[in-house]
Amino acid sequence: MESRTLGRHGPTVSAIGFGAMSIGIADTYTSSVHDDAAGVALLHRAVDLGITLLDTADIYGNSEDLVGKALKGRREGVVLATKFGFVGEAIDGSPKHVREACEASLKRLGVKHIDLYYLHRVDPQVPIEDTVGAMAALVQQGKVRHLGLSEASAETVRRANVVHPIAAVQTEYSLWSRDPDDALLPTLRELGIALVAYSPLGRGFLAGRFRTLQDLAPNDWRRSHPRFQGDNFAKNVAVVDQLRTLAREKECTPAQLALAWILRRHDDVVPIPGTSSRERLEENAAAVNVRLTRGDIASIEQVSPQVAGIRYNEAMMQLIDR
Repeated sequence: MESRTLGRHGPTVSAIGFGAMSIGIADTYTSSVHDDAAGVALLHRAVDLGITLLDTADIYGNSEDLVGKALKGRREGVVLATKFGFVGEAIDGSPKHVREACEASLKRLGVKHIDLYYLHRVDPQVPIEDTVGAMAALVQQGKVRHLGLSEASAETVRRANVVHPIAAVQTEYSLWSRDPDDALLPTLRELGIALVAYSPLGRGFLAGRFRTLQDLAPNDWRRSHPRFQGDNFAKNVAVVDQLRTLAREKECTPAQLALAWILRRHDDVVPIPGTSSRERLEENAAAVNVRLTRGDIASIEQVSPQVAGIRYNEAMMQLIDR
């Protein structure tokens, strides 16, 4: 497994991390983990594969509990990341909630410190300086090692970084979610901050496993996403079919091609694909072995702009890039 550093002053992590959302929220995805022991076993396998960045959040069901169980006796060498901010459907970035959320996460995780603590979404009612100031106090107390933001705008990141160094900003980034290229990534590079890419496989679409909407369970939350709806679905299947052809030429899977594109195009971006399958976990980890030429990257990027639909529904879109 390759490694890279999260920003100028952040921890060294595996080039591919693991997003633990799918093991903590039953029925969120068609193939979500429904068994705690299976979730712990999957996390153990991730660590065995050299994946050292484990990413969770306090709203991912019992994900923090499972990550805590999995890390018993395996804490050393693992960079543990979790997030706070959601209270129901609202966002609370108040200093009081910062402190309370951290204590609750530490208890569920069963650890003495969190390596990377993210604000899950920016609270427009609380100055980012106040939120990050309270997070910085957690660093001073030894409860947190490094700070991060999720789905924050470039301007907000600048303001936050003045209060305390930000190690990483987490946002959706993939072949068909490339908005960070415009303003966020240049700002992060200027400030020496890494980008942690969630949903690097387009919520599974880029892996090429969906042919019709019926491939998703009736309660799969992706059904509410515009890219999985109506004519967008069929158009996006056509995009993935082109990626499948390119992957065949590289003797890898579409998922590995999508992850390799991130890894080979950027040395300061760490994708954190999530899965509930040991087979898919191993497939994702092996993406570090895929080598791409400049010509390969150009061919891949000619396909990706054709994606149809916005990232989230309108309500969720209001919570990002702010």
